[in-house]
Amino acid sequence: MKGGKPNGYGTCTLASGNKYVGEWKNDTRDGNGTYTYANGKKYVGEWKNDKMDGYGTYTYAGGEKYVGEFKNDKRDGNGTCTRTDGVKYVGEWKHDKMHGNGTLTHANGTIQMGVWVNGVHKK
Repeated sequence: MKGGKPNGYGTCTLASGNKYVGEWKNDTRDGNGTYTYANGKKYVGEWKNDKMDGYGTYTYAGGEKYVGEFKNDKRDGNGTCTRTDGVKYVGEWKHDKMHGNGTLTHANGTIQMGVWVNGVHKK
């Protein structure tokens, strides 16, 4: 605690069952930490001003996983998203959508390479 606010390393468990274990700065998640949601989702990575920001791994309740860069709680930068149905995208993201150069591999082995704009493949 510093000035009555969490600073440094600590744990916060909410009434909802969500739990954060990691670094704090002026009462906000800031630095490295793990946020585990009661519904099974989990984020392990960097935080800035109480938001996922930097490099991290987000695992969805159904098993889908994103490993890469985040900005303001959204997938943003380079990253890999692997879905439970075997579909995998490796490439650039912006505002939580495939955006920029990337490669999408479908479960049947078909590969789409190129540029995506707001989640849509452009030829």
